[in-house]
Amino acid sequence: MNFELTPEQKEIHDMALKFARNEMMPKAGEYDEKAEMPLPILKKAWELGLVNTCIPAEYGGAGFSAMDSMIITESLAYGCLGMNTAIMANDLALLPIVIGGSDEQKKRFLTPFTEDYKIAAFCLTEPGNGSDAAGIKTTLKDNGDHYLLNGNKMWITNAGYADLFVVYCTTDPALKHKGITAVVVEKCEGIEIGEKEDKMGHRCSDTRAVTFNNVKVPKENVLGNVNEGWKIAMKTLDHSRPMVSASAVGGAQCALDHAVKYSKERSQFGKPLSGHQAIQFMIADMAMKVEASRLLVHKAAWLLDNSKPNTQLASYAKAFSADAFMEVATDAVQVFGGYGYSKEYPVEKLMRDAKLIQIYEGTSQIQRLVIAKEIFSRS
Repeated sequence: MNFELTPEQKEIHDMALKFARNEMMPKAGEYDEKAEMPLPILKKAWELGLVNTCIPAEYGGAGFSAMDSMIITESLAYGCLGMNTAIMANDLALLPIVIGGSDEQKKRFLTPFTEDYKIAAFCLTEPGNGSDAAGIKTTLKDNGDHYLLNGNKMWITNAGYADLFVVYCTTDPALKHKGITAVVVEKCEGIEIGEKEDKMGHRCSDTRAVTFNNVKVPKENVLGNVNEGWKIAMKTLDHSRPMVSASAVGGAQCALDHAVKYSKERSQFGKPLSGHQAIQFMIADMAMKVEASRLLVHKAAWLLDNSKPNTQLASYAKAFSADAFMEVATDAVQVFGGYGYSKEYPVEKLMRDAKLIQIYEGTSQIQRLVIAKEIFSRS
């Protein structure tokens, strides 16, 4: 493996990081405080080509590789985790179409996202089914020339602004994962959007419950075939978990950079904090965790780009980087001391944002189950 970015990837990195520093970071605290969707900033990101990175070139996208997507995601997460979550959610929702859609479906559903700024939502989790995704209760019933969709989804990012929903439902709950089907639902009558969730972190991203009441779904909106949605969901997560992991790396790098800068400026006992071995050891540990996380993310992306199985590596990256980000953010607050606990300083927000990475897109515990299954099934 060549660990050096290509000249094109360096340009992508520099552009995305410049956008994160100049457009996202100055407004991150304000949007976090107001818990408001940062639509002007998200649209600017789309105009620069930093949104919908999964769309292939033949459908109007930039044709980014998985590695390109990780570079962009890490850079944007450096600017603001909440804004980045809103951006990532579009990729999460569109990936099932890229993976399981027909050529006609890709042209119909993906191309409009390259022509104008549109928002998409991925609907898998339910009020009673998060980690147990195979137990979803949202139903899809054949109603002649169309299907009827009924059920409740929970913790849906971008729900309040979405133009398109990719919904996982079941033709028969007793079939568990063998009955799951993925369908594309465009904004229409029968979709009820809940109140915005008041979250601890990622506050500027829009998270809501969604209820589908006898929503008519055209039969041509089924991705793949009926009862094949589980395979599409699992392949989607192989792509999206490294992306979420990359966001953890971006957040952890930001926390580390703040801690290093502050430790040089703040003096105690007659010298800067950076001159104390206790702080030096903390910073060293933080830096090791960030770099190890980044390498796992890049390997998971490299496997995707080379058409190799990456399920195990994707879970390695997700579990390790999420836990590392939480540890790095907590240590950054510790380096800042009492100031770190204040909203006046940026590390307090990073610590709140870090927690969610251990929960969404498969908890750190679920990742360990996936890893163990991969290990034992191969042996």
